[in-house]
Amino acid sequence: MAGVKAKHQRLTLTLLAIVAVVGATLLAMSALKDQAAYFYTPGDVVKDGVPMGKAIRLGGMVVDHSIVHAPDGVTIDFKVTDGSDTVPVQFKGIVPDLFREKSGVVAEGRFVSSTLFLADTILAKHDENYMPPQMAGKMHESASLDTSAKTKALQ
Repeated sequence: MAGVKAKHQRLTLTLLAIVAVVGATLLAMSALKDQAAYFYTPGDVVKDGVPMGKAIRLGGMVVDHSIVHAPDGVTIDFKVTDGSDTVPVQFKGIVPDLFREKSGVVAEGRFVSSTLFLADTILAKHDENYMPPQMAGKMHESASLDTSAKTKALQ
């Protein structure tokens, strides 16, 4: 019996590789299907609605004077706005240091009723000019040293 031609062997291996890649992709997509959290603004929620219990990310600005701490010390209620619509949010846990009124926030969680978003995670957003305090201090020291060196050079 004659052996399999090299051309047919390459074709078979190529087809097997394609089938394996497609299979792995389909498995990954099915595994991540329930983990995907879509991003919505309060305007999207009011206009289009969101199914109850579906994991989403709600983003916007924390409304001024809307943060209310519950007596248990870990539950907070606040409102998120995109400028046109507002959605009430409840979170149980420790919020990030950057979380405050009139600042950006992304809350991950789900709607438990048509009027309440229950957040599992709070992500506070900062502006582009944010710099860790340690770096800001070093930058200030560096700028002071550069200024004093330039002043001495000019004298």
